[in-house]
This record gives sequence, C-alpha cells and structure tokens, in this order.
Amino acid sequence: MSRKSKWEYFKAIYNRYQQAEKAIRRQILDEFCATCGYHRKHALRLLNGPPPQKSPKPLRARIPTYGAQVIGVLSSIWEAASYPWSVRLKALLPLWLPWARKHLALTPTLERQLLVMSPATMDRRVKTKKRVLKKNLYGRTKPGTLLKHHIPLKTDSWNVTTPGFTEVDLVSHSGNCADGEFIHSLNQTDIHTTWVETQAVLGKAQHRVQEALDEMRSALPFKLLGIDSDNGSEFINHHLYRYCFSLGMAFTRGRPYKKDDNAHMEQKNWTPVRKLMGYVRYDSKKALDAMNELYRNELRLFQNLFQPSVKLAKKVRIGSKLKRLYDQPQTPFQRVCSSPQADPAKVAQLKKRLDSLDPFELSRTIDRKLDQIYRLANHRRNPKASEAPTKNSKPDSSLSRIEQESLKALSEAFEIGVYVKTPKTKDMQSKPK
Repeated sequence: MSRKSKWEYFKAIYNRYQQAEKAIRRQILDEFCATCGYHRKHALRLLNGPPPQKSPKPLRARIPTYGAQVIGVLSSIWEAASYPWSVRLKALLPLWLPWARKHLALTPTLERQLLVMSPATMDRRVKTKKRVLKKNLYGRTKPGTLLKHHIPLKTDSWNVTTPGFTEVDLVSHSGNCADGEFIHSLNQTDIHTTWVETQAVLGKAQHRVQEALDEMRSALPFKLLGIDSDNGSEFINHHLYRYCFSLGMAFTRGRPYKKDDNAHMEQKNWTPVRKLMGYVRYDSKKALDAMNELYRNELRLFQNLFQPSVKLAKKVRIGSKLKRLYDQPQTPFQRVCSSPQADPAKVAQLKKRLDSLDPFELSRTIDRKLDQIYRLANHRRNPKASEAPTKNSKPDSSLSRIEQESLKALSEAFEIGVYVKTPKTKDMQSKPK
C-alpha cells in the first residue's frame, strides 16, 4: 500500500472515528492498523490528532553534500589503505593526500571536502563497497607444561606509558590439513605505541621461535623490555625463558583458555596476518622466504608508518551500558617519535624512509607480493578426510566391539545405498532431563 493510498484511507475514516462510540472506535482502530500496517500508538495519534489536510506533506529531498567525484577519491584511498575504520581513515588522510595528488585527479575543492568530511559520513558513503569477509578462525595451540610456575601470570590490564612491553602470538597457516610441518606467523605488538612486527617461522620449534623473536627485537625502534604470551609450548620452554632472563626482559603469560588476557595481540592477528594471508596452507621454503620478504619490508613500513590506530582512553558506565572513549588516532611511528625512550638513530632512519615512500605504490607492491605468495600455497585437501569407509577397512582397535560393528554396518550401507540404524550403546544414550 503506497503512502498516498494510506493517506486517502486515513481521510476517509477520520470523521467516522471522531463521531463513533467507544466500542465502534476500537473496531475502526483495529481495521486501520491492519490495513495500513501502523503501530497502534501511531494510529491513535493520527486519529486523535488534527484533521488531515488535502494532501500529505511532501518528503524533504536532501541533496548530497559530497558528489560522486569526492566519494570516488575517498574510496580509492580507502581501498589502498586496506579498508581502515572511518576514524582511522580520517586520521590518515593528511598523510596520504600529498601522494594522492600524484595518483588521483585532485583539485583544491576536492581536498577541502575530503578533510572536512566527518567519519560518520565516510562510513555511510562507502557502506555499499564494504567487503564481507568470512571468518573461520581456529587454533593450533598445544599447551606447554614446563616452567609454568616460574613464569608469572598477567591478568590485569596493561597500564604502561613507555614502549617496550609487548604481546606475542603464533598464527597458524595449516589450511585444512594440520599434518606435517607448516608455516606460522609470529606476531608481536607493542602496548604503548601499537608498533607491529611479524616474522614467518616454519614449524613451532622452540629455537626457531626464539631466533625469530630475537630478529624482531633488533628491528624495533625502541628497547624490548618484556613479552607476554599464551600458554603454548612454543613459548613456555627453557629456550625462551633463558633468553629473556639473559637480556633482563620481563616474561609473563596469560591464563589458559582466556584470550582476553592477550587482547592486544588477538585483535592484531586478523589485520596484519589472517586478513592478508588467508586460510590456505603454506609449508615450503619458498613460501617462507616470500612471506618474510613481505613482513620485513613493505608490510612493516605500511602498517607502522601509514596506518593510524586508536587506543582506549577510559571506560564510562552509563546505567547498564559501558561507553568506551578513545584517544586521537595516530600511527605507531607518531607515538614512537613522541616517546623519549625511542632509539634516535632508528627514528631518524625511519623519518627518511617516510619522506620518500609513496603509500599508493607501497600498497600496490604489497598486493603484487601477496599474489605471488598465494601461488606458493599448498591447496591440497586432507587425504584422511576424503577417504570413505569401505567394507574391507580394518577396524580401529581403540573402538569398542559395538562401535566397530556400527562402523562396519555404516560402510556396508554406503555401498548398497540404504540407511542402517546403528545399535545404541549405554555410553551413547542421552542423559535424562
């Protein structure tokens, strides 16, 4: 029913409703709600309000403030910057606009409109172009039982004002087959500056993880003061414990099965690693070298020099709701520059790189290298999962006699194409409610 038809129907029953008795009014109101689909309170306001005019008020047509050309430029920057959140997108515009003049047809009017556009407007205008990414997260963490009583738990929130205290974690690249040895991404993020370092490691050997961590420590533009990890055996071991003790670094861990204890690291596993590398399997030396070539160069500079991030300032409880307030978005390098604990030589070297780097060219180089890495992936399927049971299959000795008979009956059913009801053991029966 169109808006005009509803208005004509409202005009037709208005006088009849005003002159009717109470019982008849209830019937007219029910009919009005059922016909027009109005809420009962809204229908009462209409029928008890002023008499309807000759025609409904025309809808106000709002002319868009920003044209298609401005939104096109904004979308190009948004895509080149790996689809950041609107608040981060507004913060990175001053960094990217000098290079956008070289790659995009920018005029002073377009630049002015981009800089005054609010984050909420950016969200609305690029909403139709947002990609829906399918998440299929799973873990490959094996608990480590050694030295747990020597490594203290870290359960409270981080409240540090100096760089150097980091969280570390491994991201698996096993695809749908966890057999054999495959590549992991060792991810490290600094709590104070949000600086990110990533290194690819083949397998989860303790000495390889320790060597990768040492290489990332030498690349940081500040001194590494401490690490916080989960309870995986790749971290809870003598190699890493002696390494941290020899360098005077603090070594803490989170509680088992409590991912919130490593919240800063868990949220970084998606953007710098999983979003780029996907969920396929990488298990070759060529893939390892290609991933480290990207992690150590273009991706490291792109994330830390050109990607602003926000930090939680405080939480305010308003009734039953918890409101989070964030500080101004800054790049990790901007936070490093404002810290007196930063290494002056490395900061000066990074400033020279920042002045000469083109973020658009950097983004294209990352995409090109990601395509090459993806071609090195092992797209095989798990051979065990694809094998169907046969009549001649040997029974598993770990199964009970009744379970073996059930499996044999199922395998025969697959061959003849009929459904066989398996016997129900006492252990398989559901508990009484």
